[in-house]
Amino acid sequence: MFVESVKNIKAVKVAAPGANNAVKRSLVGPAQGWDGWVMRLFTLAEGGNTPRHSHPWPHINYVVGGTGTLFLEGKDYEVEAGHVAYIPGGAEHQFKNRGKQDFVIICIVPEEGDV
Repeated sequence: MFVESVKNIKAVKVAAPGANNAVKRSLVGPAQGWDGWVMRLFTLAEGGNTPRHSHPWPHINYVVGGTGTLFLEGKDYEVEAGHVAYIPGGAEHQFKNRGKQDFVIICIVPEEGDV
């Protein structure tokens, strides 16, 4: 069992090349008893983005707050709080904050994807 405030979970700057104004919090994973999976929370500040990239594992995303763009396999999708996206393994993708407020996304990946 695990209960914690997000405010108490360390935010780590996304240091991957091409990332800007982005931090990640690993919320729940094997250390909390959820073997094989990790739920992360990404916060992209104004002008922030994740790098455009692909990897072999899939992930599920849920937009918690703000507005942004999801680039997925050559197409841009406008997304905001309440949107959900499934990104298959191998698909090129990127999130960008298009607003003034933080763009906040939950991302669930297999354990090997929490890099």
